[in-house]
Amino acid sequence: MITRTLFRAFDGKANWVVALLAVIAVLVPLSNLALPVGHPLRVPDHFVPLFGKYLTYAMLALALDLVWGYCGILSLGHGAFFALGGYAMGMYLMRQIGDRGVYANPVLPDFMVFLNYDALPWYWHGFDMFWFAAIVAIVAPAVLAFVFGWFAFRSRVTGVYLSIITQAMTYALLLAFFRNDMGFGGNNGLTDFKDILGFPIQASTTRAALFAASAIALALCFIVCSAVVNSKLGKVLVATRDAESRTRFLGYRVDNYKLFAFTASAIMAGIAGALYVPQVGIINPGEFAPANSIEIVIWTAVGGRGTLVGPIIGAILVNAGKSWFTGVFPEFWLFALGGLFVAVTIFLPKGIVGAFTGGWSALKARRISARAEQGSDIAPEPSPAE
Repeated sequence: MITRTLFRAFDGKANWVVALLAVIAVLVPLSNLALPVGHPLRVPDHFVPLFGKYLTYAMLALALDLVWGYCGILSLGHGAFFALGGYAMGMYLMRQIGDRGVYANPVLPDFMVFLNYDALPWYWHGFDMFWFAAIVAIVAPAVLAFVFGWFAFRSRVTGVYLSIITQAMTYALLLAFFRNDMGFGGNNGLTDFKDILGFPIQASTTRAALFAASAIALALCFIVCSAVVNSKLGKVLVATRDAESRTRFLGYRVDNYKLFAFTASAIMAGIAGALYVPQVGIINPGEFAPANSIEIVIWTAVGGRGTLVGPIIGAILVNAGKSWFTGVFPEFWLFALGGLFVAVTIFLPKGIVGAFTGGWSALKARRISARAEQGSDIAPEPSPAE
């Protein structure tokens, strides 16, 4: 059953997306490490973590597309799941600093020494092991999404009310993580990382490996999402999006389907956050900001929700534009982002990929119609009997 489901994921669109990501995962690190500095085909050192960050954003947009594009759940709190995965990885990286910190304490991170902590809090234990941090980066977002979704979906909260509640959730976490007594670094967050799995985090080889891991993780998430939406489960999700009441009356447990999609989406967002932190070098409560979750919605809308490929393209294009725009006109970026969202809503309601797919389908329909008309205009030849 699992093999058959995964086989359905490899349609034509999934094939070239996964193949492209696999090529990127190999060529970008190889270009950075093998070619000498100054070679025209060499990817500069600072571009590798930057592109890796774009890939984690693409994974986050893909996670949102699963619930918004195919299930009709507009979540304005997906930044919370992303940040939880990031904090789990950040806690592991902080434990790897050891006595190389400012205060040279082999057990307590620097901010805990500064805040006069006597001992390591109980919830920090175990984060000196990578496998434990990786599990928490998956489990923490999944548990939060499951508990939140259980109460929200069972109460049949939908539409704008659900969106507002998800935004309230991430804002509540923002306020909580800002507190110094929470034990997560307060306003400054977690930073000054040294090693990951025993390798220097600033080394070119480590950054190349993190980039490749991000590309592979994005490809795997795309395969999983494609398998879900192309299965019978995906048809129920789309039916829930288009006519939830009718789907419920047909006997489907709509709440369970929505809960599955919401939890799976949170897991992907947590993995994206865990890959994001070592490449950026910091995680702080600002990642919980509601504005960040709204940006994720914009990435998905620009690329085209309900297409899987669209959110990936939208996240990469918007963030690449952000990197350029904030360097040239930093004070106007938010106005440009708002204008982009308005323009897409008015002129490209289906996003870039949706508009291209719709135009291509219309062109094919016209060609088929033209051929049918030409065939009808040709008079049939008389039979020999006549």
